[in-house]
Amino acid sequence: MLNIFKPTWMIDAIYHLTPEQLKKQHIKAVLTDLDNTLIAWNNPDGTQELIEWIQVMKDAGIPVIVLSNNSAPRVKKVAQILDLEYVSRAIKPTVIGFKKAEAKLNLPKEDILMVGDQIMTDIWGANLAGIRTVLVKPIIDSDAWNTKLNRYMELHIMNYLIKKDPNMRWRKSLHDERINE
Repeated sequence: MLNIFKPTWMIDAIYHLTPEQLKKQHIKAVLTDLDNTLIAWNNPDGTQELIEWIQVMKDAGIPVIVLSNNSAPRVKKVAQILDLEYVSRAIKPTVIGFKKAEAKLNLPKEDILMVGDQIMTDIWGANLAGIRTVLVKPIIDSDAWNTKLNRYMELHIMNYLIKKDPNMRWRKSLHDERINE
């Protein structure tokens, strides 16, 4: 029942994804949450590490789209700074935003990866949409007020999933073994 919250992979940070790892998994595009996945939720400026990662993806021909539940002005501001496409008001965990991003990419869902720091929105929504997922550790330990309830529920769900599947563990990069196999 709780497997709908189970990520395909768990890695420490989005910056650890490389074009080589993605291509090995036949992934041609990355959808990413904004707050606490790409940037700290309370700091809209991207780090040098993030800017370099985005450039590596662009150089490899792998599009990155920000998929966020935030308002259009908030997401647009960051997306313009980072020169990325975006879908705002994605209404995660519904599939609405995922379908919009899939249409922007003109790729089948099998070729797309969703990266996010929350299982209650990012992972659940992508799983409902049939898109493979990467759960990353939040960039900072504090959250906006509206995320704190999700984190509390996520803690219990993650503890249950980890107890049921010892392969669910944090990794430094994608590996051939996937959690959902």
